[in-house]
Amino acid sequence: MAEYSPDMDFSAGSGSKEVNAELQSMLAVEQQKAQFTAQVHNFMDACWDKCVEKPGSKLDSRTETCLNNCVDRFIDTTLSITNRFAQIVQKGTH
Repeated sequence: MAEYSPDMDFSAGSGSKEVNAELQSMLAVEQQKAQFTAQVHNFMDACWDKCVEKPGSKLDSRTETCLNNCVDRFIDTTLSITNRFAQIVQKGTH
C-alpha cells in the first residue's frame, strides 16, 4: 500500500474540493492508525524479547511488571525524542 503524503495531488478526477479534503483527511487518519499499529508491534517485539523467558498459559507477576515497565520506558523515550525533534524544527523555523 502506498503511503500518504500531505503534498499529494488529488485534484485529478471527478471529485470536488470537499471530496478531496475529506479523502485527504481519511488518508491522514488511516496513516495515523498504521503508525500506531506499527508502534505497538515495536513495543511488543522489544519488550517480549526482553521480558518473556518461557511463554506459558499465563503471565507471572514478574513478567507482567517487566512488560509494563518496558512499554512505559519505550513510550517515554519515544515522546522525549519526538519533543526534542520538535524543538529542533521550531528553532530552525525562527
